[in-house]
Amino acid sequence: MKHLLLLSAALLAAPALTPAAAQSVAITNARLVIGDGSAPIEGGTVVIRNGRVVAAGKAVAVPQGVETIDAGGRYVTPGIVAGFTRMGIVEVDGVGQTNDAGASGSPFHASIDIAPAVNPRTSSIPLNRAEGVTRAIVAPENRGSIFAGLGAVIDLGADRTPISTARAFQFMEYGEGGAGAAGGSRPAAIAMFKNALFQARSYARNPNGYADQGKDALLNRADAEALGAVVTGKMPLLIHVERASDMLALIDLRRDYPAIRMVFVGASEGWTVAAELAAARIPVIASALNDLPESFEALAATQSNIGRMTAAGVQVGIGTINDNEARQARLEKQYAGNLVALTRVPGATGLDWNAAFAAITSIPAEAIGLGGDIGSLRPGRQGDVVIWSGDPLELDAAALSVWISGVKQPLQTRQALLLKRYLQPQEGALPKAYER
Repeated sequence: MKHLLLLSAALLAAPALTPAAAQSVAITNARLVIGDGSAPIEGGTVVIRNGRVVAAGKAVAVPQGVETIDAGGRYVTPGIVAGFTRMGIVEVDGVGQTNDAGASGSPFHASIDIAPAVNPRTSSIPLNRAEGVTRAIVAPENRGSIFAGLGAVIDLGADRTPISTARAFQFMEYGEGGAGAAGGSRPAAIAMFKNALFQARSYARNPNGYADQGKDALLNRADAEALGAVVTGKMPLLIHVERASDMLALIDLRRDYPAIRMVFVGASEGWTVAAELAAARIPVIASALNDLPESFEALAATQSNIGRMTAAGVQVGIGTINDNEARQARLEKQYAGNLVALTRVPGATGLDWNAAFAAITSIPAEAIGLGGDIGSLRPGRQGDVVIWSGDPLELDAAALSVWISGVKQPLQTRQALLLKRYLQPQEGALPKAYER
């Protein structure tokens, strides 16, 4: 009952999810950040029309009749793309009825599609939207197999349609998690992976001739179909892997299936095999602040991990796997700022400001093949724009205005309403629970 009351309070405080039309707007006099790793443009302008960016740069003419907003020299950036989350599919971790991240008792694994479960009213969406997060990569959780299922990209708009790209990728566990799901060892996980790829390739070549063995099959028809898109390169495969030797094993396995578009998630020891990752052209969505060996597969963890991989030529974005990933994507701004601060620490390797901001915008989008649609203010991309009060990688900066696909968004949160309500409580204005 307590959990139900908490959820009811959150729903009552949430704004109505009414759809709004995309605006045509020009934001001028901005410290304009494109989000592609280039330096900010002083006095820049971005123009959004029909929900898309049509122009962004220094000498951009504002079309007649378009609403114009003077940014006053403030930072104007693309919205943050949260690199790895479970936002919208988990409300309360300990309450199974509100957790749709995984299904322990299901005969299906790779074919589980989380898109229908994403709840646009989940409390984490307005919280992160108010902090400049406009898109999130949402992944299922594996239970009973190394394959977790089909992830999605969502937008954080205040409407009833959160899915911007369904079935955007397949998610898989390797390393310690994959070993446990496959029967207890990494060799067992590799054997399961190879067998699944073999059967998925057979399905892709001849779907009508695929022999489905039913519920006792190592790979049923639905899962074979889902993995067929992976083995043919039509869909990226995100793999949670932390240990360096595990990454090398996966790189070696891909030689037999060169079409697979692997993306490594986590990658705590990635810096030790950065040359191999760069040569294999495998993007990474890494955890930014893993600096202690929390497990045996992350003994070489260091905060310099992302900086060292980037310096070696690896495409690295920031994610939050195993870091309150259902709620706190907003922390990616702080993590990116910490990577900038690392450049001032003797012996450490961080990122410059431009690269750090790209790590939370364009790079995660490019890693899953959506860089042409989201993650930057290049022409043709979604009109996801944020005006900031200050440097967005500093803790004291706030999102002043947020547009998602050209629609200006409400920034009110339940937390802000509660602060206003209880900051100066008055006699007689308190709920009955507070009265004697």
